Amino acid sequence: MSRPPVADEVSGLRARIAEWRRAGLRVALVPTMGNLHEGHLDLVRAAAGRAERVVASVFVNPLQFGPGEDFAAYPRTLADDLEQLAGTGCALVFAPSEAVMYPQGRDGTTRVEVPGLGDMLCGTSRPGHFAGVTTVVAKLFNLVQPDLAVFGQKDYQQLVIIRQMVRDLDFPVDVRGVPTRRESDGLAMSSRNRYLTPTERRAAPAMHAALQAAAEALRAGERDFVALQQAGMDNIESAGMSPEYFEVRRQDSLAPPAADDRNLVVLAASKLGRARLIDNELVELD
Repeated sequence: MSRPPVADEVSGLRARIAEWRRAGLRVALVPTMGNLHEGHLDLVRAAAGRAERVVASVFVNPLQFGPGEDFAAYPRTLADDLEQLAGTGCALVFAPSEAVMYPQGRDGTTRVEVPGLGDMLCGTSRPGHFAGVTTVVAKLFNLVQPDLAVFGQKDYQQLVIIRQMVRDLDFPVDVRGVPTRRESDGLAMSSRNRYLTPTERRAAPAMHAALQAAAEALRAGERDFVALQQAGMDNIESAGMSPEYFEVRRQDSLAPPAADDRNLVVLAASKLGRARLIDNELVELD
């Protein structure tokens, strides 16, 4: 199986997409920061099932990294990424430089921001992060002009924010979420899992276990959300992690739930050594 071709300039990207459009083909986009794993490949395969041509972007976006975060150390593995994408249905990889994406520089570029949703949960500990995400995704939507864009549900807050941006700015893009790919012990696949030491890796699945326990309690009728959230924080901390939050929210808006809400999500984030782990569990109540 051959590797997909690469475009690193806007002109090459647009020329290829124009060919597809003239042929009446449906186009999907899968935005990534590279260092791909099976979770990313699931997104590409899902996109290929809904569109004739799939563009995967590989760009480590500096705008979504805060001071002291791992932008410089984030793995750049384009050659390996291309090997992994062979046979997934990816028709083109867009791998631009920072100068191509932000010709006016990081500080001179126009920003796209979703207020409120971007300031809670992960946005509390990572101020400005989601503005960086929505800015780069808005640019990619304008460059690729896809019919469909696919994102992972592991980054659930990000998915909700992008859907809100699409509604607010009237992007003609169908945004789809794909369930989280997990390791055999339940840990959500993430490029940052490689930061974990062997001891930390053994402890890491405890966060997913805590999310599952909270989800099961909700399905069993528990509605003391504050107590559930505190129990989740305690469970994560007892496993040796430093929890940032453990919250029960509404799926659509991430607002705090009422007792009669039926579509919930339990979300958590914690630090474990050099890694910051995030995960969630969806809860659909009859």
